[in-house]
Amino acid sequence: MRHDTRAQVANQDTVPWVILGVIAAGFAVLAVAWLGGTLGAAASGAGWHPPPFALKTLLRLLFGGGPATVWPGAAPAWVWAGILTLAVLVTAAASGVTIAVRRRFAGPPGLARRRDLAGLLPQGAAARARQLRPSLAGVRHVDPRDAGVLLGDLDPCGPELRASWEDVLLAIMAPRAGKTTGLAVPAILGAPGPVLVTSNKADVYAATVRARATRPDCPTCTGDESRRDHHTHVWVLDPQGIAHVERGWWWNMLASAYTLEGARRLASHFVASLADAAARKDFWNTAAHNTLTALFLAAARSGRTVTHVLAWLAKPGDRTPVDALHAAGLHAMAEQLASTVAGAVETRDGIYETARQAVACLLDPRIAAWVAPDPHRPEFKPEEFVRSRDTLYLLSKEGGGSAAGVIAAAADAVIRAAVAEAERRGGRLDPPLIAVLDEAANVCRIEDLPELYSHLGSRGVIPITILQSYRQGARVWGEAGMDALWGAATVKLLGAGLDDARFVEDVSRLVGEHDVDVTSVSRGGGRSVSVSPRRERILPADKIRALPKGRALLLVTGVRAALVKLRPWYAEPGADRIAAAVKAEEHAIAERAKKALTR
Repeated sequence: MRHDTRAQVANQDTVPWVILGVIAAGFAVLAVAWLGGTLGAAASGAGWHPPPFALKTLLRLLFGGGPATVWPGAAPAWVWAGILTLAVLVTAAASGVTIAVRRRFAGPPGLARRRDLAGLLPQGAAARARQLRPSLAGVRHVDPRDAGVLLGDLDPCGPELRASWEDVLLAIMAPRAGKTTGLAVPAILGAPGPVLVTSNKADVYAATVRARATRPDCPTCTGDESRRDHHTHVWVLDPQGIAHVERGWWWNMLASAYTLEGARRLASHFVASLADAAARKDFWNTAAHNTLTALFLAAARSGRTVTHVLAWLAKPGDRTPVDALHAAGLHAMAEQLASTVAGAVETRDGIYETARQAVACLLDPRIAAWVAPDPHRPEFKPEEFVRSRDTLYLLSKEGGGSAAGVIAAAADAVIRAAVAEAERRGGRLDPPLIAVLDEAANVCRIEDLPELYSHLGSRGVIPITILQSYRQGARVWGEAGMDALWGAATVKLLGAGLDDARFVEDVSRLVGEHDVDVTSVSRGGGRSVSVSPRRERILPADKIRALPKGRALLLVTGVRAALVKLRPWYAEPGADRIAAAVKAEEHAIAERAKKALTR
């Protein structure tokens, strides 16, 4: 059983404040008794004779004979009346200040409060984790990292909120709104099981790689000592030099294309990386998708590699893949490909040219090497990865030359392997797999991601899809697809920088309205005042757009909207250790980049 390290740190941080609180309360009681008793004694006619302002005075008053021993000659009733009156005044003043402060710092009325978010609070999250993860059954103190994905603190003053291990997350935040430091990095650092990460920048990698590489034999390991028993390994697919990590393994991309369904999915990743949702429906992209499906299937069934696929695409008249499909008993697919090969030259060449554009990244030998057999390096196997506590970083640039098709194919292979493993285990992965799909619309365009969302949570596969805007998602998956993704996500985080007027207005309507008392004054033959209720938006669109950095609007299925304060990794306990690891990794990246330039 692991120790609740965060709870221990929290307890250590709380003890000094409890001590200070007790001291302050004692001081307040002494002050009220001293001043109230002196005022009461003076009012009784005994004169102004304040006793020493010391603890012994309070003890004499309560246990050493009463008011007569502290204020000789004063009527005890007057002394007690003075103390009671001053206590009531002080209490009333403190209550007024407390209410004013709460009103000043509390979020807008109508948003969710603690009682609404019971399932996301520490106790509720721990209870839900015990239900969803058999390995935690009977564990009295659940490590917060085992309880769920950290979302942040309920604004303005907590407590922390965590999504459960059956929630699927969608985050929409503008650049530099805190999605990396406040969501992606904490989710990766706190993951109890395997982690899949996609990104087009090295910041997520640099902030987490050394903390995730916790194997005892890892030469760069600086991870949490309490989690070294995980023996994790870090896999980095970096074909375009985002972090300048040297290729240390390979992945058989065509292994997933052994079936017709798998070949179709593999082809869809490359076509999706080439065109947006609307363009993918035209004749050329559809035909290119069908052709790539046949070629991938032929290569997988005949034991060939992506190099052969590229060669077949370069020679549209080559019937080798047709023969390979016939030899595999896939006669219908073979005849379909044969009809394309034997079709009108202009049409055939147009289809093949579109297909060539879709897989153009594989023409780069640096990219193709990652997905071609290499007897000198270990093979990455998704089905083994999902049974481990390893971490897989999939890094790619966006735009021309992007390896987005390979990135999406690898991410999809891992997710599907996780679902298959969950089914073999009876329904769920334990520990769950966290898939942080940062920049999903740019480097990880899994075409049916909206459909996958509807059941991934029930398999212990927790996707966190991070987008810069709602429109960005609609461009990749279409309006219907993005609506499906939005509807399937059980937890949504909307951060700063949302400038889409229509989307923000829709969110404002979703947050809802509340009753506000409106006072009106009329004059005419006298002055009359009336108060009437009026419905107003809880969060108007302009306030949603103006959310400050570090804050996010939280939408959870079946719960009123809430405001949360993101918890960036650099504000957490142990941030100095992580910051040192980040600095060291950034230096290592710079050194690797220098070496790459000299080659």
